[in-house]
Amino acid sequence: MAYDVSTLANYTKENEALLVTSSVFGAKTQQKISAQGNVLTGVKSSEQINRIDTDAVFQSGAACGFTASGTTAITQRAVVVGKIKVQEALCPKTLESKYTQKALQVGSKNESIPFEQDYTDKKSARIAAQNEVAIWQGDTASADGNLNKFDGLIKLIDAATNEILSNTAALTNGGPIAVATGVTQANIIDIVDGVFKALPVALLDKPDTEIVLGWDLFRLYVLALREKNLYHYSADNTDGELTIPGTNIKLVALNGLNGTNRVFGFRWSNIFLGTDMLNEEEKFEIFFAKEAQEVRFDTQWKLGVNVAFPDEVVSFKLV
Repeated sequence: MAYDVSTLANYTKENEALLVTSSVFGAKTQQKISAQGNVLTGVKSSEQINRIDTDAVFQSGAACGFTASGTTAITQRAVVVGKIKVQEALCPKTLESKYTQKALQVGSKNESIPFEQDYTDKKSARIAAQNEVAIWQGDTASADGNLNKFDGLIKLIDAATNEILSNTAALTNGGPIAVATGVTQANIIDIVDGVFKALPVALLDKPDTEIVLGWDLFRLYVLALREKNLYHYSADNTDGELTIPGTNIKLVALNGLNGTNRVFGFRWSNIFLGTDMLNEEEKFEIFFAKEAQEVRFDTQWKLGVNVAFPDEVVSFKLV
């Protein structure tokens, strides 16, 4: 007797939807945006974020009559997606001279690769991590092929010109921090406090308001907090998140901001992500190419981001 698996789909095809989703939404920034329901699907090239803002002008209600007052503004900001693909050719014969030969199927004709589940899991995790970086650091003018498929949040926020800048004499102890000085363990607490002070008051009681920075700066913050020896506050964190001492605002570490020396404060409901995810182009395949006698990996997707209200984003950058 032997196993009969002819009726079972192979691993990749069976888990295609899961693998695509993991690739696009597998890292922290994507998960934060998705949790707010701010994912625009079916985006082929661009999609508008429709923004509405209104005021409420109180009037005396002591007399009859109707007097119109107040303004409601409807504006738009576009999420422009980049079209991305990852393709790799794998020749099973390359594995025949190594220890990996033990994992190959019997015979000289190999139409699959060993460790397929490990391969696809690691590949989707790597794609998710690179998406995370592009979401923040993407720039269509970049020479880096992993960053030039769409513009990321840093470029989009800086281009808006009406974000709230925190590296000022009024908000940062000791005055603006220069590029020559850099972000250090000695000034990181002042930097984060400056971002907190710059947050619009209307955002302070919102549960999705957070201050974000790279893991490199988060580590400096934790060390600086511990060094201050504030016994009534804890420097402990869970998954790179801690509540800033004396506030209700979380400080969150994101791999997408590593190496940027940038810190941002905003509501996650203010950030939008666009993708296709409804089209057959969103696929994740491993297949045997008979004419080349090789196993091929192919995945394609679309991705883009934007912020709805830049004037509700606090931005720290060295001057």
